[in-house]
Amino acid sequence: MVDGGLAVIRVLVVEDEPLAAEAHAAYIGRLAGFELVGTASTGQDAFRRVAAAASAGNPIDLVLMDMNLPDSHGLDVSRRIRSAGLATDIIAITAVRDLDNVRGAIAAGVVQYLIKPFTYSTFAAKLSSYRNFRTKLDAQASVVTQSAVDHAFASLRAPTDIPRPKGLADSTLSPVVSFLQAQAAPVSASELVEPLGLSRVTARRYLEYLADSGLVLRAPRYGTPGRPENEYRWTSGR
Repeated sequence: MVDGGLAVIRVLVVEDEPLAAEAHAAYIGRLAGFELVGTASTGQDAFRRVAAAASAGNPIDLVLMDMNLPDSHGLDVSRRIRSAGLATDIIAITAVRDLDNVRGAIAAGVVQYLIKPFTYSTFAAKLSSYRNFRTKLDAQASVVTQSAVDHAFASLRAPTDIPRPKGLADSTLSPVVSFLQAQAAPVSASELVEPLGLSRVTARRYLEYLADSGLVLRAPRYGTPGRPENEYRWTSGR
């Protein structure tokens, strides 16, 4: 499967906390170029799914690996995947910050390390860096040069723009940006409905993307009747 000429990256979420697993799966669903293939709550299930997908000829490209699983440590699962010769990349997701665990993750072949708690924008930036890494490597011939390898690995460490969620079009984003830039005061999603001809849900999606990208300041609006809502102000100087 391809998206925009690039292969879609198939992702398995490994997380034993149901709410966290649901959140990570939802984050994947918001990113273009990524496909959620499932979730696993134990190390054994994670390894079984990765091995089964590889045997079926439809391998999992990336595992988002929680480190503290009920039956094993995420690093042990990662080493088991490596020792089995399964060509699956791993991003560690954990609240553990000690240096030994970070070193262990590197030794186990983990390509990225996400420390809980994190925002969607941090998550998206890490996965965008990973996608750039994959794209640069996949573009090389079977024998690569030193500079090509260095350039690909540098993309894992470099900051990136927040990837745009699926379904957000330039033809709508541009008027939203122009409207925000013209406002002297913050606006809510409902205040974009009439001037831009958008539904409140659509307006909120674009505003949230701009807020996650750091282009818009987001804050709760107090003192208004009905359900609470956020207000958004264009960041000065951007």
